[in-house]
Amino acid sequence: MFPITRIFDLLELYRNEYRNKKQLFYFKEGRKWRAYSAADYIRFSSLISRGLLTMGAGRGTRIATVMVNSPQWNFFDMGIMQAGAVQVPIYPTISADNYRYILNDSGVEILIVSNHEIYQRLKDILPEVPHLRQVFSISKIKGVRHWTEILEMGKGRELLWEFERVRSEISPEDLVTIIYTSGTTGRPKGVMLNHRNFISNFVECTKIYRFNTSDRILSFLPLCHVYERMLNYVFQYFGVTFYYVDSIDKVSECIRQVRPTAFAAVPRVLEKAYNRMVQRGREFRGIRRTLFFWALATGHQYELRHARGIWYDIKLFFARKLVLNRWKQAMGGRIQLIVSGSASLHPRLARVYWAAGIPIIEGYGLTETSPVIAVSRFGKGGMKFGTVGPVLQGVEVRIADDGEILCRGPNVMMGYYNRPEKTAQVIDAEGWFHTGDIGLFEDGTFLKITDRKKEMFKTSTGKYIAPQVIEQKMKESPFIEHVMVIGEDRKYTAALIVPNFEYLVNWCRVKEIAVVSFAKTVRHPRVIRRIREEVQKVNLSLGQTEKIKKFRLIPEEWTVQSGELSPTMKLRRKFIQQKYKQLIDETYRSSEFNYRVENPQ
Repeated sequence: MFPITRIFDLLELYRNEYRNKKQLFYFKEGRKWRAYSAADYIRFSSLISRGLLTMGAGRGTRIATVMVNSPQWNFFDMGIMQAGAVQVPIYPTISADNYRYILNDSGVEILIVSNHEIYQRLKDILPEVPHLRQVFSISKIKGVRHWTEILEMGKGRELLWEFERVRSEISPEDLVTIIYTSGTTGRPKGVMLNHRNFISNFVECTKIYRFNTSDRILSFLPLCHVYERMLNYVFQYFGVTFYYVDSIDKVSECIRQVRPTAFAAVPRVLEKAYNRMVQRGREFRGIRRTLFFWALATGHQYELRHARGIWYDIKLFFARKLVLNRWKQAMGGRIQLIVSGSASLHPRLARVYWAAGIPIIEGYGLTETSPVIAVSRFGKGGMKFGTVGPVLQGVEVRIADDGEILCRGPNVMMGYYNRPEKTAQVIDAEGWFHTGDIGLFEDGTFLKITDRKKEMFKTSTGKYIAPQVIEQKMKESPFIEHVMVIGEDRKYTAALIVPNFEYLVNWCRVKEIAVVSFAKTVRHPRVIRRIREEVQKVNLSLGQTEKIKKFRLIPEEWTVQSGELSPTMKLRRKFIQQKYKQLIDETYRSSEFNYRVENPQ
C-alpha cells in the first residue's frame, strides 16, 4: 500500500498513481456536471495552502468551512491541512445560536462559505465573532471576497520554499480538525482529531473494501460530518470518480443520471426509498399487486450465503425477475455497495435490499472515534443482520458491566477542545473511551447496538425503557416518519408520532378522505384509527412495560431547521420534550385528545 502518514499524503498518491485522471470530481452547476481533474486537485490544494500562508494563516490557525459537498470542499480540506492550519467544518443547516457558539468557541479567524444562502444565515452574527478577520465564498456574493483570491495570493513563487518547509514539518500527531458534535443533549462539543486518528481508520477500511478508478461514487451526506469525510478519504485512496450533490432533494435524480457503484447513506434515506417502493406497490391492482407483495415478503426472508436452501433460492429468483430487479434498476443498475451509518438499520430493511441485489454494509462509530469502531464486510464471518459487524482491525472494544461499549485505539480523539473536564468524563485512566452506547457481542464476533445509555429512562414503576428499540420497530410502518417514546417517571410509556405525510396523503386520497391541512388530518378519526393499528402491531412484539399505551399525532414535520433533529438526523430529545411539554402533560393528565391503544396486553 502507498505509505500515508498524514492525510494530505493522498495528494502524493494522486501524483504517483492517478495523475492522468481527467475526471476526478464532478459537481452539478445548473443542469450540467462540471469536472475537475486530479491535476486540478493537486494544484488548487497547493495554491490554497500558499495563499493562506501569504495571509498569515499557518500553523494552528482556525479556519471554518460552512460548505455544501463540492470539489472545493476537498481543495480547502487539503489546502488547510498542508498549511498546518486547523479546519472547523460546520453544518450548513444549524441554528444561528450554534453558529455563534462554534465560531467563538473555536476561535475562528477565517471563514469559507459555499453560497449566498449560507452567507445570509451567518452574516448577522459575524460582527459577534471577535477573532474573525476574513470571509471568502465559493459562489460570487456581493461584498464578500471570492475564493479565487486565495488562489491568486498563492501563485507567487517566493512562498514556495516556505510552503514545502511547513508541509514537511507537519506530524501525524498534529491537530488537523475540530468537529463539533451535533448537540443532541446540550451544547456542541469540539472533537479534536489528528492525522493519525483519521488514517488509522480509513487505511484499515481500504483493506476491507476494494474499488478502482472506474467506480463512481455519489456523495450527498455532509462532508463536514466525520462519517462521510472518512469515507471520502477511503474512496480517494482508490482513485474513484466522485459526483457531489449539494442537496439531498437531488439524490433520486442524480442516481438515475450518474448510475453510481457505491454511496453512503443514513437509515432514514433507505427507509424512505423503501416506503416509496411500497407505496407504488399499493397502487397496483389484482394479480400485479399480489405478486408485488409476495416478492417483497420473499425479500424480507433473505439470509446470507443461501442459508435458506434451494427452494428459497428458486422463489428469490422469480421475486427478483418479477419485482425486485426493477428496484435495483431504479437506483442506476450498477450499485455494488451502500454503506449505512449514523443510526441502526433495521434487519428487515437490510434483508430486502440484499434480496434486490443491493448490498448494504452497516458500520458503527462516533465522531470521537474518527469514526469507525466496527463495520460489516463481505465474505464468510464478516456480516450478520442486526449487527454492525466485527470490530475494525487495530481497535479494541470491551463491554462494561452495565452494558456500555468501551473503545480504545489510535482512532480515539485527542480530546474535547477547551473541555478537559468533559474529556476526563469519557476517557478513563486506562485510555478507554466510553461511547455512551449499550451493546453486546453476538457469536463472540458481531457487535450489536441495543440503545443509547443516556436515552434510556425509568418509569415511575421502576422499569427501565430503551426507547430506540421501540422507535425503530415503529418506524418500520410506512405511516410513521418520526417517533419519540416518552414515559420517564410516568406510570407507562407513550409516544409522540410524526406521520409520513407524503404516504398519509396518498392513503387519504385512496380512502376518499379530504386533506385540508395536516392539523385537521391528524385529528381525523379514520387516520387515528389507522395509526393505532400500526402501534398495536408493534405492541405485540414488546414486553408489558414497553407497550405504548397512548400516542399523540404531531401535525408538523420534524426537521434540522425547526430544531427537533440534529444535523445527523437524530432526535434532539430534550428540545422535543421542552417544545411539547404541555402536550406531553396533557397526554398523561387526561384522556382528551389522547389516542389510547386498545388491548395493549
